[in-house]
Amino acid sequence: MYKLLVVGTVAFDAIETPFGKTDKILGGSGTFIGLAAAQFGVKTGVVSIVGGDFPKSYLDMMNERGINTDGVEIVKEGKTFFWSGKYHNNMNSRDTLVTELNVLADFTPVVTKEFKDSEIVMLGNLHPLVQKSVLDQMNVVPKLVILDTMNFWMNSALEDLYKVLKRVDVITINDEEALQLSGEYSLVNAAEKIHKMGPKYVVIKKGEHGALLFNEGKMFFAPALPLSQVFDPTGAGDTFAGGFSGYLAKTKDLSFENMKNAIFYGSNLASFCVEKFGTLRMEDLKTKEVQLRLEAFKELTQLDIELY
Repeated sequence: MYKLLVVGTVAFDAIETPFGKTDKILGGSGTFIGLAAAQFGVKTGVVSIVGGDFPKSYLDMMNERGINTDGVEIVKEGKTFFWSGKYHNNMNSRDTLVTELNVLADFTPVVTKEFKDSEIVMLGNLHPLVQKSVLDQMNVVPKLVILDTMNFWMNSALEDLYKVLKRVDVITINDEEALQLSGEYSLVNAAEKIHKMGPKYVVIKKGEHGALLFNEGKMFFAPALPLSQVFDPTGAGDTFAGGFSGYLAKTKDLSFENMKNAIFYGSNLASFCVEKFGTLRMEDLKTKEVQLRLEAFKELTQLDIELY
C-alpha cells in the first residue's frame, strides 16, 4: 500500500445541533481525515499544530489507531485552534459562533523525514500557501495530490489557490464552492472549467445528496446513504476525504474506475461520522460495521437496467 501524508487542523470544536450541544471536543480536518484513513490500515502521517492546552490523550488515541502524529507541532505556551458552530434544524446550514486561530495563525508545517516520500498527499482545508509549502517539502513528486478547500480561501487568497491548483491531481469541494470557483451555473461546466486550472479529477460533494466525480469528459455519481438521523454533520466532508484517500492508498490503484469505488468508501465512512458529536463515532467504529453498511450501499445503488 502507499503512504499517506495528511496536512490539516487538529483542533477543538464546540457544537450545537437540534439534538444537543457540547463543550470543547476533539475536531479538525486533519483529525477526521486521519481517523477515516485509519480504517484501511494505511501508513498515515498527520502534519498540524496544537497548543499546550491540547490533551496528550487525544494524540495517544490517534497513534493507537496507526496515525503517526510526529508531525503535529506542540506550542506549549500557545492555545489550540478553536471553532464553535450552531446548526439549523435542517442540518444543512450552520452559523459560526466563534473562530479562534490561536497557534494556527503562525503555522509553518514541517513534514517529517518518514513521510517526505509519501505517494499520496491529502491537503486538508488550510491556507493555499500552507498547502503549497507541504508540496515544496516532498523529496519526490507524489503519485497523487488531493486538495480540499472552501469559499473562505476563494474570497481571501484566490491567486494563491490558483497557484497550488496547478500542482494538484484531485480537488474535493462542495457544489456551492465549485460554482463559485468556476463562475459557472452548472456543475458539469464548473468541473470542466476547474479541470483547466490543474486538477485532473474533480470531486463535488453534495452532502446528503451524494457526490460527483469528473475526469476529462467522464462523469460518475454516487448517492449518499439515507440516514434516519443526522446528529452532527461536522467533519463529514473531511471524513469523506479521508475515506477517499485512504482507500486509494490501500489499493494503489489511481484510475478513474477505482476512484468510483473510493467515492463509495468515503461516503460510507461519512455516514458514520454524523451519528455522534465530533470524532466519537469514528473513534469506536468497527470493521464489521463498515462492511455491513457497504453492503447496504451496494443494495441501494446496483440495478441491472433492461434496455428496450
